[in-house]
Amino acid sequence: MHDILFDFISKYISLTEDEKNVILSFNLFRAVKKGTILLKEGQYSKDSYFVLKGCIRTYYITDGEEKTTAFYTEMEALTPPCVVTQTPSEYYVTCIEDTILTVSNADMEAEVNSKFPKFDTMCKMLSEELLAKERIDFNEFKISSPEQRYLNLLEKRPDLIQRVPQHQLASFLGIKPQSLSRLRGRILEKKS
Repeated sequence: MHDILFDFISKYISLTEDEKNVILSFNLFRAVKKGTILLKEGQYSKDSYFVLKGCIRTYYITDGEEKTTAFYTEMEALTPPCVVTQTPSEYYVTCIEDTILTVSNADMEAEVNSKFPKFDTMCKMLSEELLAKERIDFNEFKISSPEQRYLNLLEKRPDLIQRVPQHQLASFLGIKPQSLSRLRGRILEKKS
């Protein structure tokens, strides 16, 4: 498990054995069962997540209906906004597969960064990458039709098609499950 994390980190910075041991001393790793709610609406949290294996989902409940906003899979990080703002969460975070995560908080990160300043550099690089990716995804979503969103998903995140229940996928695309079925049918017709 920890090798997966260290391989990921090595793409940004090199680690000494001492640095690896410090990371391991924080007991960051969690195995979480499918269906586990990591964060509820209205709950306070200090936890940030990094998915090593599995899939987590963020969603709001609006008028009694779940509205999926994102899926996080292998090598993706999530720091819910409530962690930064220190306010109650506005949404839920749940595991849609058995998942292996690292769970950290600002205190842990500050301690690691103070002992090893290069981690701060890595965190800034990751934050910049994540912000750019989320901005691009948001802009693409805003200007595209449901069919374009689905085709974009097929191109950029095809694994989600098999991993995510259809009703959650439809919600993520901003459509009803029946509309997703019709959309898939139209796309298959065009290919034939």
